[in-house]
Amino acid sequence: MYIRFVNYLDQINLYRKSKISNRNFLVILAVIVGVLAGLAAAALKSLTHHIEEFLQSDWHWKYKYYLYFIFPMIGVFLTVLYIRSFIRRSKFETGLTPLLYAISKKSSRVEAHNIYSQVITAAVTVGFGGSTGLEAPIVTSGSAIGSNLGRFLGLSYREITMLVACGAAAGIAGAFNSPVAGIVFAIEILLPEFTIPAFIPLLLSAATAAVVARAFYTQQLFFLVTEGWKMNALIYYVLLAGLIGLFSIYFTKANYAVKGLFYKIKHPYTKVIVGGLMLGALVFLFPTLYGEGYITIKGLLKGDYLAVINNSIFDDYNSIPAIVVLFTVVTIFMKSLATLITLGAGGNGGTFAPSLIMGGLIGFIFAYTVNLSGIAHLNVSNFIVAGMAAALGSIMHAPLTGIFLIAEITGGYILMVPLMITTAISYAINRGSQKHSIYTKALADKGELLSHEDKDTTVLNQMKLKYLIEKSYPQVQMNDRLSLKMGEIMQSHKNICAVTDETGDFKGIIYIEKLFNEMMSNPDKENLQAADLVQTAPNTLTESDDLKMVLEKMEQENVWILPVLSEQNRYLGFVSKTAIFNKYRALLMRQNDYMG
Repeated sequence: MYIRFVNYLDQINLYRKSKISNRNFLVILAVIVGVLAGLAAAALKSLTHHIEEFLQSDWHWKYKYYLYFIFPMIGVFLTVLYIRSFIRRSKFETGLTPLLYAISKKSSRVEAHNIYSQVITAAVTVGFGGSTGLEAPIVTSGSAIGSNLGRFLGLSYREITMLVACGAAAGIAGAFNSPVAGIVFAIEILLPEFTIPAFIPLLLSAATAAVVARAFYTQQLFFLVTEGWKMNALIYYVLLAGLIGLFSIYFTKANYAVKGLFYKIKHPYTKVIVGGLMLGALVFLFPTLYGEGYITIKGLLKGDYLAVINNSIFDDYNSIPAIVVLFTVVTIFMKSLATLITLGAGGNGGTFAPSLIMGGLIGFIFAYTVNLSGIAHLNVSNFIVAGMAAALGSIMHAPLTGIFLIAEITGGYILMVPLMITTAISYAINRGSQKHSIYTKALADKGELLSHEDKDTTVLNQMKLKYLIEKSYPQVQMNDRLSLKMGEIMQSHKNICAVTDETGDFKGIIYIEKLFNEMMSNPDKENLQAADLVQTAPNTLTESDDLKMVLEKMEQENVWILPVLSEQNRYLGFVSKTAIFNKYRALLMRQNDYMG
């Protein structure tokens, strides 16, 4: 049945290729991905906000506010329970790092369960008060839609990667109603190489998702009222950029530190309890940390400068400006910890929204403090918006995404110059200290990151050693009489022979030229055994080795061919430079023909 289905699908693809070019077909698929990703974005936002509204408004009970201490832990617990109960055959991962790894090392294969599991777990985590964002899950969900649609239709790696990027762009567009930011995000973060033909599918996918999501979920995220920016405020935007750049370095380092602490806790439910109690205490003391936190930024943009401290146990002191300033500063650092604790404890979400919240709060407290001091009078809303763009651009190493996203979701295009200045400076400060973003550092450390700058490494990362192993080389055992194997060896037309023992363990190699010389000059050639001529291989490989390391080994030993062994030292075959270069050229040719 399965074989018949595959054959039928192949026939459809052959007919399609004869009637529709790859470029036009990808445009059609991009629209389909946009529709599905837009629906996923609307579903995720609606589900999350329904959970939040039920817990905060619809549930009437005298002592319900005491449960806010444990609500976040309940959300993380339900997330972990769902993952362990329903996702057993594959690994569930959060954030954008797994998506980048899939593009780099898994032929853009994103597991199908991410289409729905990311929506369910993120809604439960954030709805119950987990201090993360919904954007990374919806990006992964959209990318999974593109990946599985492409794989189902038998598309190539490059075409599937294009659909993955379309899904990501559609996810951002649907989540924020910001198609331009979705396109820029996909280009900056996911696509290893951008070409003009790729722009059309991204554009259609993002625009379609924005329309679909808006049809089902019409709530505007932010409203900004501004008369523009003033020249004498530029120096303050530069100072703000410096502060956010330094904060982004702190957040990046805190991310690794908190991850390391939770990594030491092996039992998943122990992580839930420890992280949940810490998170509950933080949310209880700082209500702004509950969920995404956008409601606080909305209040600040409307001029409610007490939005951060109100509804907290410290709101009796909201008439004291110094207390408001101190409480907001502490809230900024607690937001970073709450986000990382939520993710470390097992919750699902991303650092996208928290970056916006932290940047907005820094922008607010900077302008508010300057105004209190009397040094100058700054437009607080403008600095909140600039802070959001700068924080997102520097933490994610995606400055263009930060600029266009904030301009779109706030309508603040009139602030484009301050957005560009603050984002560029803060990004430069972070990049000067951290070569890679929080999403890419782990991959870069392992050599698994696609690189814009190193095209050779990018192409090599798309290749897998196990598909380049040549098994046609002759193989003999240590006790074999070589005179009986000469016919087989000569028919192989190879210049090297593998030697194993009776169990298949690799013992070494025999060069055919040396074998011929021995057979011609050795008077006892009839009794010559493989053990008499075997010699140690210059080096060995395992099928999990990446191709860049393989070529480095070959250069070090000055050889063109090396044996490949399994983890148990079983002989698998040989890999040659010729095979690697041929595959490399084929990939380059396929990229040149991409979307032709």
